[in-house]
Amino acid sequence: MGALKGIIISLLISGFFTSYTIAANNNDTEGEGVELLLEALKTDSANLDLLNKYIVSVDKTNRKSLIFRRDERSFDLLAEFDALVVEFANLPEKSPLRSKTEAALIKFGAGIGEAVITRIVEIRQRIIDANVGLDKINGGSLIAQQAYIDSLGAIHSLYYKALADHLDSRKTLGLSSDSMLEQITPDLYLYAEIMMGRIEESRAILKEVKSRSKSDSTNADIATTRNDLTATHALALNRLESVILVLDRLELDSSHYKAIMLTQSDSLSVSFFSLKAFGAVLNDSLASLKGVLADSGPDMFFRILFFVVVILLSRMFSRIIKRVVRAGCDRSSLDLSALLKDIFVSTSGGLAMIVGILLALSQLGISIAPMLAGLGVAGFVIGFALQDTLGNFAAGAMILIYRPYDVDDFVEVTGASGLVKKMNLVSTTITTFDNQTLVVPNSKIWGNVIKNVTAQKVRRVDLEFGIGYGDDIEKAERVLADVVSNHELVLHKPETNIKLHTLGDSSVNFVVRPWVKTDDYWTVYWDITREVKLRFDREGISIPFPQRDVHLYSEQVSS
Repeated sequence: MGALKGIIISLLISGFFTSYTIAANNNDTEGEGVELLLEALKTDSANLDLLNKYIVSVDKTNRKSLIFRRDERSFDLLAEFDALVVEFANLPEKSPLRSKTEAALIKFGAGIGEAVITRIVEIRQRIIDANVGLDKINGGSLIAQQAYIDSLGAIHSLYYKALADHLDSRKTLGLSSDSMLEQITPDLYLYAEIMMGRIEESRAILKEVKSRSKSDSTNADIATTRNDLTATHALALNRLESVILVLDRLELDSSHYKAIMLTQSDSLSVSFFSLKAFGAVLNDSLASLKGVLADSGPDMFFRILFFVVVILLSRMFSRIIKRVVRAGCDRSSLDLSALLKDIFVSTSGGLAMIVGILLALSQLGISIAPMLAGLGVAGFVIGFALQDTLGNFAAGAMILIYRPYDVDDFVEVTGASGLVKKMNLVSTTITTFDNQTLVVPNSKIWGNVIKNVTAQKVRRVDLEFGIGYGDDIEKAERVLADVVSNHELVLHKPETNIKLHTLGDSSVNFVVRPWVKTDDYWTVYWDITREVKLRFDREGISIPFPQRDVHLYSEQVSS
């Protein structure tokens, strides 16, 4: 135990010294930093050798803890070595420390690679030993043992990364790494294949567990197993990703494993994307497709054929439904507006088509119930997000119920005017007299004044004519009455109203208000205006221009 205390004190001192050297490297000159790192490397290496000697002399419990501590000290030593290599590379060519540092690095580096490979072999054996008897324990002990195995796996991956860093350092020093690379390459590929096997195994089992959970969703054991398998699958993907990064750093082929990561991982790294990886994914997909076609090609062909037939029949049935609904609306005793008829027709056809599509999808083996549930949830979310659109729906429904306008009515709404051409539950389409198309949201229309110019069958034409103050008023009245009464489109009832209306600044103004059918409004308006001008000219009745009398006064100024 005295020896163990001595090594612990030595390790504490070396840890403090290492921290001090790193700080010194940041604050002192370049040469002093290299010397401090070199001294720290020597000290930590000696302490690590001492720790290795005493590990075998302690009890089993303490041995496991010291082995974990040795792994941490090993990573620190490797990091110090790599940091010293970086500092060495930055030294000037003529620096007196260069040759001394290079010799020390070559001496240390000669055994580091072999030591790391030995650690990797030992870690793998520790994982094997930890799995022995795992099936005989349960509860908290099982969870603790599994966590211990996972921690060993993490250390295993870290040793691979440390080895890749060390090989880079050897390249900087100009040392050959061919033998080490030949030794570690099969081990890396074996580790990658093991992770691949775990991924495939967990995926296959997870697929079966998910299938069972659908039929027994309340089973807590199935849910727990599913969560455990998901975690195992994610952990294997994480370990495979780490070994892929090491393979790439060592310039070894990892395209096959990248293809698995592209198809299996939820979070993809840019490093996974390569032509070889995409080629592998494509080849695997083609192979799977060939297998599926070979096994179930005829059944799939008939399913697709039946799918197409159902879609075509649904389309034909949708058209028939539209015609039936249109005929029913036309023959109905209810006074339905053309807009409401169009809504009924389009909605019935759309529903028939949706039912047909769902039936067609069911023939392909797609479950309709989850789809309908998903559509319901999606509809709720979309409806919450599109509140303005729902407002348009509500306004459209109110317009259809109260019918303030119909197709081909001339309306003035929210600053737009023209003929109503069509309407749905979201918007109304208006065509102006100069043939522009306006699409107005229904909520804008229903929330404002709606002026339907052509809603009534009869309209009054409001005209105003002025004559001069010197003209005969009674004669002008007779001329106006004669013009209006002789027009064939002017209605006798209601009676035309012709009255002297105002005495203006320049004229005496008459209002002429005949009644006509709505369709004849502009014809009568233009005809009467033209005929009044012609008759006034023939009868010598003037239509005065605006005029103003100007009076001039002269004043004599006494001198």
